[in-house]
Amino acid sequence: MIYYKSKSEIAKMREAGRVVARSLRIMSEAIVPGKTSPADLDTIAARIVAEAGGVPSFLNYRGFPANACISVNDTVVHGIPTTVPLEEGDIVSLDMGVILDGWHADGAWTYPVGTISKEAQKLLNVTKESLYQGIAKARVGARIGDISSTVQRYCEQHGYGVVRDLVGHGIGRNLHEEPHSVPNYGKAGRGEVIREGLTICIEPMINQGTYKVVTLPDKWTLKTGDNKLSAHFEHTIAVTKDGPEILTQE
Repeated sequence: MIYYKSKSEIAKMREAGRVVARSLRIMSEAIVPGKTSPADLDTIAARIVAEAGGVPSFLNYRGFPANACISVNDTVVHGIPTTVPLEEGDIVSLDMGVILDGWHADGAWTYPVGTISKEAQKLLNVTKESLYQGIAKARVGARIGDISSTVQRYCEQHGYGVVRDLVGHGIGRNLHEEPHSVPNYGKAGRGEVIREGLTICIEPMINQGTYKVVTLPDKWTLKTGDNKLSAHFEHTIAVTKDGPEILTQE
């Protein structure tokens, strides 16, 4: 059953979202090619969330061992932070969830490490644009499939693979709640009807090549099936009578 949020509940999620956005920004600003490791960024994330009086949503969630998911190059999502420094030309996806006053928010952004190739930059640009095009479809009376089909169509027009094995989701008192699936692929006019008070995470995970992914033995890290790059952009949004509101921004 979907729980539709009141204005006061959305306001609480907005506060958690601000902490998510601040964490992502400060982590990204700390990246120094050849020096900063994902583990360093994870430590920063823990500090920022603690200073805000929150708790990282991901830490110990189903056994996940870190505060943030940090995925480099061909890692799609759920990367476990390592001590290997990020190098010039890498791309790194930072995925952060925060619980504040009992409410969750979740966001992700893929950042360049120093100067990256034109091909990598295009992947980032297209994935980010697909996120905003998807968000624009999250309006009262529309359907989840309207979001899904918009993201898929835009990314496939550019020749990219739209990951099927992972999807966006409802969010609120729980990190994952109904609707349990907000796919980045599908048909317009299908799926749950969007109503005022719906809070969901829209999160395109887009690959340079195949949409297929491979799970590593750690049972968390998912990589592209052909070792090409992957990008991940995510916002938590609330649907209001006036349209979608992004909650994960400062």
